[in-house]
Amino acid sequence: MIKNAFISVISQEENRGSVEFQVFSFTNKIRRLTSHLELHRKDYLSQRGLRKILGKRQRLLAYLSKKNRVRYKELISHLDIREPKTH
Repeated sequence: MIKNAFISVISQEENRGSVEFQVFSFTNKIRRLTSHLELHRKDYLSQRGLRKILGKRQRLLAYLSKKNRVRYKELISHLDIREPKTH
C-alpha cells in the first residue's frame, strides 16, 4: 500500500526531470524488459537496451547518493532496489 502511494506521488509530480522521477521510470522500463526477456531469451537487442538503462539508473542513483543521502535511501527502499556493492 505504501509503495503504491509513493508511486502515485512520483507519477503526479510535475517535475518530470527530477532524479526520483527518472529513476522511477527507468525502474518501470527495467521491470518490463526483464519480464520480456524471461520469455524471449535470445532477444539480444533488448538485452543491450536493458544494460544501457541499468547503467543510466546506476549513474543517477550514484549522483543522488552523493547529493542527498536521505532522499537516496528513501527512494531505494520504496522502489525495492538493492544498493550497489562498494568496491
